[in-house]
Formats: sequence, structure tokens, C-alpha cells
Amino acid sequence: MKTSYSSFLILLSLVVGLAACRVGRNYERPPVALPQQFNNDTAPSDTSSIAEIEWKKFFTDATLQQLISQALTGNYDLQLAVKKVETAQAYLKQAKVAWLPAFTATASGSTNFPSKNSFNGLNLSVNNLGDHIEDFNIGVGMSWEIDIWGKIKRQKEAALASYLQSYEGEHAVQTGLVAAIANSYFNLLMLDNQLSVARRNLALSDTIVKMIRLQKNAGEVTELGVQQAISQQQTAELLIPQLEQGIAIQENALRILTGELPSTITRSSKLSDFQVTESLPAGIPAAMISRRPDVRASEMGLVAANAQVGVAQGSMYPTLTITGSGGLNAFKASTWFNLPASLFGTVAGSVAQPIFQRRQLKTQLEVAKIQREQAVIQFKQSALIAVGEVSDALVKLDKVKVQQEIAVRQVNTSQLAVQQAQLLFRSGMANYLEVITAQSRSLQAELAQADIDRQRLSAMVDLYRSLGGGWK
Repeated sequence: MKTSYSSFLILLSLVVGLAACRVGRNYERPPVALPQQFNNDTAPSDTSSIAEIEWKKFFTDATLQQLISQALTGNYDLQLAVKKVETAQAYLKQAKVAWLPAFTATASGSTNFPSKNSFNGLNLSVNNLGDHIEDFNIGVGMSWEIDIWGKIKRQKEAALASYLQSYEGEHAVQTGLVAAIANSYFNLLMLDNQLSVARRNLALSDTIVKMIRLQKNAGEVTELGVQQAISQQQTAELLIPQLEQGIAIQENALRILTGELPSTITRSSKLSDFQVTESLPAGIPAAMISRRPDVRASEMGLVAANAQVGVAQGSMYPTLTITGSGGLNAFKASTWFNLPASLFGTVAGSVAQPIFQRRQLKTQLEVAKIQREQAVIQFKQSALIAVGEVSDALVKLDKVKVQQEIAVRQVNTSQLAVQQAQLLFRSGMANYLEVITAQSRSLQAELAQADIDRQRLSAMVDLYRSLGGGWK
């Protein structure tokens, strides 16, 4: 008894000692080169960012809010992302209980008719046990792998990181979806604006055609002038079905993003109702890296890859397994449940050390290390891309604002030129070509202004998304 107790203490001490030898290394974020601020500007005194604003407060238009809400419940890409989260969650639940013993219940019965010339057959005859052997068994088996190297702990760590990666991946899909809905909506309002411009220019072209025809009847211009005025009128007229087609296609695209069948979208807002505020704080790059979902998902992938290296290392070390079984066993069905005579039980412990596995375990470890290095590269790449997208959005906001100011002046100039050309034409101080040219330039200037206004709004949306906004 004393010898068994001493052996138990020695085994316990060995397990405790080995448990201190954990495989793998704890995760530490690799160094990532980040600027102190975006676009080489002076460091911001306020580190707050528009990405911290909920999308419902960032986009205040009622129609746009409704479209985004519908997309967050009906979009199929987002639904697939949710299913990935649920799958990862199921694996995480499994990993959390991996350290517990496994139990298996079995029930069996057998009858064996041995040859009478065999040893078993002769033995049955000698002992008058009949001509067959029966065996009935019911019991519970237990197998428990002791996590002396921390391999199971690393598996749990990898499962948790994979779950968080899918969770952040869902947020990344949502930020992209919110931005796509907003950009599509602003594009739709731009097309509405351009359609209004085209119709207004068509009406103006009709007036100019009538005016030149009057001049032709008076003998002041030729039929060529009338035909050129009609050609300009047809240019504006051709834009209308093209823009109507673009509007219908954009409406269908928005509906599909929300998970609905293609149909029209009722809207009361105009492009001119939206203004980009001058204050759009971007914060600091370090905070953006910790906030942006796709970068965080990339980092969780790195955490999982780091843990998998520990799992691969642990697979090369000895495995300590405790097994046990117990239940009822009898060679006759009539005595199967005679207690306690039919009871049986066994307990065993084993240590298994892989010796030669055809290089399989070593290859798994090498591959795990390579995959960890790949994950480091992917994390750094995602951080670099994120910084670049924010910088691009800030440049667009700044430069499109300048273009917007120029476009406003250009539209005012071209509209004034049309008015003056008409007055000069009526007084005989300008020819019809100057009138038609002024009208053509005015049409192009107004169409370009609508597009530039849309670009500024899109730059605002891109900045919001690139900073990690839209998932709250």
C-alpha cells in the first residue's frame, strides 16, 4: 500500500512538472510601421474619429436609413457571414470541453459455437458447459488525455481566435455593405439631378430652336443654323432615356443589396440636400488599426495561426492518457445482472511517444510555422492597405472640394453665357453657333457638377468606411 501511494505521488509530481512545459509561445502583436498621423499633417490634438459614430447618426436621411436597415437584415452576403460566425461558435464550444474525459457506453452479447475438436470445444465438454460459449457485456468506457504540454489549451486558443476572426469578418461585411448602400443611394440622387438638368436643357433647346427658326424666316440665318440647333436639342433629348435607364438599374441594384426583388425606390431628397461637413476627424492610425474590422479579423487569424504552432509542437511530445471501464459481464444471460458478482472495472494509464510517423508530425510543425509567418505578412498588409485607404479618402475629400468650388463657378459662368448669347443673338451681335456652343457647355458643366457633388459625398462615405465605421 505504501509502495502504491509513493508511486502515485511520483506520477503526480511528474505530471505537475511536465505541465509547466507549455508548447508554443503566447501571442504578441508584431511591430507594424504606422505614421503618427494621416497624410503627413500635423498630429491631431483630438484623437476622436467619425468611425465611432453609429451609422444611424452618421446617415440621417430617412430613406437611406431605411435602405441600410433592410440590407442589414436581408442582404445575403451578411447572412452568410453570420452563418460563419455560428459555425465558429460551435467549434469553440467543442474546444472549451476538450480537456474533459470522453465516455462511451457499450452493450454487447455474443454466442460462440466452437469446434468440438478445438481446445475450447474440448474444454466445454470436459466441464459439461454445453456446446457453445455465451458472453454478455454492458459497461461504460472512459478515456482522458491529460494536457501536460498545453496542447489542448492551444487548441482552445485557436478556436477562440477563429471565432473572433469570423465575428470581425461579419463586421467587415457590414461596414462594406453600409458604404455600398450609401454610395449607391448618392449615385441614384446624382442621376436624378442629371435627369432634371437634361430635361431643363431640352426645354431650353426647344426655345433656342424656335428662336433660330424665327431668325431664318426673317432671312437672318440659313437652314444650317436651324439644323444645328435641332442637333443640340437631340443631344439633350438623347440623355433622358440614358439617364432613366441608369436610374432603373441603380434602383434594382439597391434593392438586390437589401435582399429584395428589383423595384423602384421612393425618395424625396435631392443631391443638393446633402452637404459634407468640414469637420470629419480621422483620428490616429494606431486607433484605426484597432477599430477596423477587417484588420482585426486579420490579427485574429494570426492569433489562431500562432496557437496552431503550439498544437503541432504538442503532437510531437508524449501523450499521457488515462483509460477506464466498468460495468456488468457474464457468460450466461441469466446471471448478467447478478450483483455484485457480475460487476467489473479496470483503470489504466499509458504514455505514448511518437517515434517514426514518416515525417508527418515534423511537416505539420513546419507548415504551421510557415502559416504563422504568412499570417504576420497578411496582418501587416491589411494594416498598410487600411492606412492607404484612409489617406486616399482624405485626399479625395480635399481635392474634390476644390473641384466642387470650381464647378459651381463654371456652372454660373456657363448659364450667364447662355443668357448673354441669347440676348446678343436677338440683337444681331452674335451668331447661332455662339448660342448653341454656350448651351452645350452649360449642359456639360451642370452634368459635371452633379457628378463632382456625388464624388464628394462618396469620399465622405469612403473615409467613414476606411476608418472602420458602419458596424456599430
